[in-house]
Amino acid sequence: LYLFSKNSANVDLVLKKTISGGAMVNDTIMHFTVHSLPFGGVGDSGIGAYHGQASFDVFSHHKSVLNKTTKFDLSVRYPPYSDNKLSFIQMLA
Repeated sequence: LYLFSKNSANVDLVLKKTISGGAMVNDTIMHFTVHSLPFGGVGDSGIGAYHGQASFDVFSHHKSVLNKTTKFDLSVRYPPYSDNKLSFIQMLA
């Protein structure tokens, strides 16, 4: 789930009223760069491992939420991508 809003009440409402494997607030790309956040959906798109701790984790459907402030945003993240921008992004990854 990708949600863009400065209104924290709206963010809380959407997160409480929706079902998803993960959520990103005010960002999209960071979900892939934080390796400790699981990526995937719930239901048919979220099933993949079972037995022991993996069963508990898979069938519990943890929801990872990354809530990014809109006050600080690097323009380097957005197109058009120059060679310098790409080098900087690769250095961060």
